[in-house]
Amino acid sequence: MTPVVSVITVCFNAARDLQKTIESVRKQSYNNIEYVIVDGGSQDGSRELIAASGDVVSKWVSRSDKGLYYAMNDGLDMASGEYVLFLNAGDVFFECSTLEKIFSLSPSDMDIYYGDTMICDSSGKSVGRRRLKLPVQLSAKSFRWGMSVCHQSVLIRRSICSHYDTSYRITADSDWVLSAIERADQNKICNTGLFVSCFQQGGLSSRHIKKANLERFVIMKKHYGLVQSLWFNFLMVFRLLFTYCKLGRI
Repeated sequence: MTPVVSVITVCFNAARDLQKTIESVRKQSYNNIEYVIVDGGSQDGSRELIAASGDVVSKWVSRSDKGLYYAMNDGLDMASGEYVLFLNAGDVFFECSTLEKIFSLSPSDMDIYYGDTMICDSSGKSVGRRRLKLPVQLSAKSFRWGMSVCHQSVLIRRSICSHYDTSYRITADSDWVLSAIERADQNKICNTGLFVSCFQQGGLSSRHIKKANLERFVIMKKHYGLVQSLWFNFLMVFRLLFTYCKLGRI
């Protein structure tokens, strides 16, 4: 029997983007999806859109909350599937058969399934894959160079998921995925070899780069210690400068 996947979307006043994500979940050929939406009390028609999407939305709530990661924790509390996957409003599955392919082509009973991410603009047009190369075998060490896999492209067994640490305002997703990797059986982390999601560029961390980098350093120090964190942050800055000089962009 195929496992239930809880797809969780959190949103606030993002009806246009939310429509894309709902439609992407609706078009999935995989049948065992529990779709959970946590809306922060939107006033732009999001609530009405969710209410009208009962054919695909399994559980939803619309109420004010304390912020993004509080809402994501609410989504985790509402979820009952064996695996969880977060798709933010505007993010979509790479193709209609994504989940079906993951569970038909990959080994069964893994703790974590992960894949690559395509970056798209607000119109849905592809602008290329992520700058960070997807690791062949994901491990805790993979994150020393940054967030090597997007949380939109990783399915995690719900039993090893923690709540998001809300002391981080921008990059709690890095800490959340890394914590799950550390809890997982390292022999049960599966590279699907697939593109899993299309990530809409312009997220929270890209709008607050300085604060995001400071938070990432604190997270790295928590998981790797001070010395390794200082060294790898130095190397990351050097690599970013090299990329900018070579390509004219980061």
